[in-house]
Amino acid sequence: MTKRTRAMGGTAASGAGGAAVPGAGGVGGAATPGPGTAQGAARSGPASAGGPASKAATANTDRPAPGTSTAPEPQGSAAQASKPTTPKKATATSKTPVKKATPAKAVTPALTLDPRALNRATLHRQLLLHRSPMSAKDAVAHLVGLQAQNVKPPYYALAARLDGFVPQELSALVAEREVVRIVTMRSTIHAHTADDCLTLRPLVQPARDRELKNFRKGLGGVDLERLAALARDLVEDEPRTMRQLREALSAEWPDADPRALSIAARCKLPLVQVTPRGLWGRSGQVALTTAEHWLGRPAEPASAPDATVLRYLTGFGPASVKDMQTWAGLTRLRDAFERLRPELVTFRDTHGVELFDLPDAPRPDPDTPAPPRFLPEYDNLLLSHADRTRVVPAEYRGRTWQGNLAHCTFLVDGFLAGVWKLADDTLTVEPFGTLTKAQRDAVTAEAARMLGVMHPERSYHVRFGTVIRP
Repeated sequence: MTKRTRAMGGTAASGAGGAAVPGAGGVGGAATPGPGTAQGAARSGPASAGGPASKAATANTDRPAPGTSTAPEPQGSAAQASKPTTPKKATATSKTPVKKATPAKAVTPALTLDPRALNRATLHRQLLLHRSPMSAKDAVAHLVGLQAQNVKPPYYALAARLDGFVPQELSALVAEREVVRIVTMRSTIHAHTADDCLTLRPLVQPARDRELKNFRKGLGGVDLERLAALARDLVEDEPRTMRQLREALSAEWPDADPRALSIAARCKLPLVQVTPRGLWGRSGQVALTTAEHWLGRPAEPASAPDATVLRYLTGFGPASVKDMQTWAGLTRLRDAFERLRPELVTFRDTHGVELFDLPDAPRPDPDTPAPPRFLPEYDNLLLSHADRTRVVPAEYRGRTWQGNLAHCTFLVDGFLAGVWKLADDTLTVEPFGTLTKAQRDAVTAEAARMLGVMHPERSYHVRFGTVIRP
């Protein structure tokens, strides 16, 4: 059957504010980034056929002219901020001999990046400003993992970011044990490369130890080291479900809370979900074994977080210490940033918070067009900063969740603009405000592209639902 995707009627929707997103297709092709963009950035898709992009509403309503620093001095654009001014050496003002002393270094005020400048930089790092030609495995590594609380989100996350992606590519990596699903950052399940699984899990082990303290009342009299050894023997003998773990451990400690026992096993051991769980188009309950057993090699010893700080900035910067702590679910990362300070550049956000970044990292012009993107629930773009206004307008905060469940979201002009759901033969877009006709056309085209990638064998309608108001 010939695939068809067409827009249906409905209430007009809106984005995060601003004029039309260029092009009816909204596919990939933003204008060439400004001078702050690093060479060798990901190749963009076909150029869109439209006029200039709009400025989205941001938390900084008094934003200066595009690209202008809000710091008193020096003046410069966000793009120019990738090459901070080097302080001039101090010189003597007379020929009179002076005592030997270490001259005070001139301090150059850090340039200020407003939410829109941070938005474009983050979208570029996240492969959402231009779709990338990199492989699925390289993208998983570049993004330092993908949220995988459910099976489908990693697939939709890559569909939004990669040019030429097909779900079977990621599924094959999971089947071949080159990508695994394991609890890491923020005590949530992530899809990681095998190498990252064996290095990142030891890094976040202190957070797992803190999590275990929340269940200490149910673990009275339990020897945690013995529990870990017993649980390891069980899951390495054959993969076990959490229920099977609870039952086996409860037989050893009948007075303990069964749920606390299974959580203790998950916190003490690097447990991965085995296939067929996680494969595209397959189903299967969660069964667990250790990462070492599944991958056939030992985990790396926990190391200093410095290398991970650099990788975080590559995928999520510019960012503050608190931003990375939010992403990782760790504390006390300030020392790592201070050790790396000589290798980094610094900025300020509009609240005066210090932001760190790699000197040569791309920081596109704030007015670089950002085509619409459809994201899965729990996407790390929305969860990996303490201050999320670089993507989530203040007025939309908390609107992508209902209880403990997260909605799938979409972006317009780079900012959160609403939620979407796929049911039966219809993809329903539910905006948070009013979209222009050009924006609706671009969103519809991006929805059709996404459906064609993820479900090429089926035919879908795209419709706009009721505008969601607070």
